[in-house]
Amino acid sequence: MPDTEPRPTFDLQSHSTHSDGTLSPSEVVKRARAAGVALFALTDHDTVDGVEEALSAAGDMRLVPAVELSSVHGTHEDLHILGYGIDHTDPELLATLADFRQDRIRRILAMADKLRALGFTIDPERLEHESPGRPHLAAALLEDNDLNLSKNEVFARYLVPGTDTYVGRSRPTVQQAIEVIHAAGGLAVWAHPYWDVEEAEAALREFAGYGLDGVEAFYITHDEAQTRQLHALARELGLITTGSADFHGPTHDHFNRFRAFELHGLEPDLGRLVAD
Repeated sequence: MPDTEPRPTFDLQSHSTHSDGTLSPSEVVKRARAAGVALFALTDHDTVDGVEEALSAAGDMRLVPAVELSSVHGTHEDLHILGYGIDHTDPELLATLADFRQDRIRRILAMADKLRALGFTIDPERLEHESPGRPHLAAALLEDNDLNLSKNEVFARYLVPGTDTYVGRSRPTVQQAIEVIHAAGGLAVWAHPYWDVEEAEAALREFAGYGLDGVEAFYITHDEAQTRQLHALARELGLITTGSADFHGPTHDHFNRFRAFELHGLEPDLGRLVAD
C-alpha cells in the first residue's frame, strides 16, 4: 500500500476465546480501539456468546453484533459466512447456533478418535470448548505428543480434506447460513473468498443468487488482483464490500494485528453497517 493511502478505520472480523481466538472479547475490543479501529465486529465461529461483553467494552467505538458461520458447499467443506447486524439475543438464532456447534463438536471428536487410533495422545479436556475447531485439535496434538511439526504442518498432514484423519462438517450449507443470518435481521457476507477457494467468481455469483448481501473484498491475505476482482464483481452484483485483518490474537502466525489489510485505492461499500 502506498504511504499516502490511509489505513482503513474499520475491521470487521475478529475472534475471541469464545471460538479460536486467544483473548477475551473485552481484550479484543480494547486492542482494536487502541489500534484506531472505529467500526468493529467480533465474529466468533458459530457463537454470539461474546457479543454482550464486546458491546460493553466498545465505548465510543461502533461495534456491530456479528457471527461467523462455518458452512459447506459442494466439495468445499469450510466456507465462512459472516452475519452482521444480527439480533444476537434472538432465541431462534441461539438455538440454531447451538445445533451448529454440536456438529462442530461431533467432527472434532471424530478427528480426535482417528488420531488416537494412529497412536497419538489427545487429552479430552483440551477439546472441551463451546465452539471447538481444528486449531484447538492441532494445539492438543502438539501439546500432548512429541512432534517435530509446526501447527501448519499438523494441519497439512492430519486436519485438511484428503487426509485420512479429516472429518467434514455436515451443516449448514451456504444457503442455509444466509437464511439463518437474514432470519436474525442481519446481512450475510462471504468471508475471505480467496483464503478458501482458488477461483471465487462463480461461487460469488451463485451465492448472490441465494441472497448474499456482500463479500469481504478487502482481506489481509488478498493480493491486489484478487481484491480488485472481488470489488468489481460486488459492484456488478449489488453487494456490499467489507474488510478485515481477521484478528485471532497477538501471537497468531498470520492474524495478529488490526487494520492490516489494503484498500488498493478502492472505495469500500459498507452499506447499512455505517448507515444504521
